[in-house]
Amino acid sequence: MDNLLKEARMLLVLEALKNSEKLSILAAANIYNIAETILRSRRDGRPVRYDILANLRKLTDLEEKTIIQYIIKLYIRVFHPRLLYVEDMANRLLRERDAPPISVR
Repeated sequence: MDNLLKEARMLLVLEALKNSEKLSILAAANIYNIAETILRSRRDGRPVRYDILANLRKLTDLEEKTIIQYIIKLYIRVFHPRLLYVEDMANRLLRERDAPPISVR
């Protein structure tokens, strides 16, 4: 909920900066209680962290979707897959493209 409020304030301050030529970034950051550095980066078009994909992802989106669909099919047929089986499926997909296996947490 707090992130939603921060994002709403960010959108308000970006709109205020567009509409007012006299409003500085520092003043806007103080008025809307937002960090100046974050405001500058958002104004310059840098994406929000949660919009950026993780660097350490080993599976592609298609591979993840394939595993999820297979798990759902097994679950519908009352074959509940164990974590070991899901890990094995992911490692088989990674082995096909010579990527290192996933690690167990």
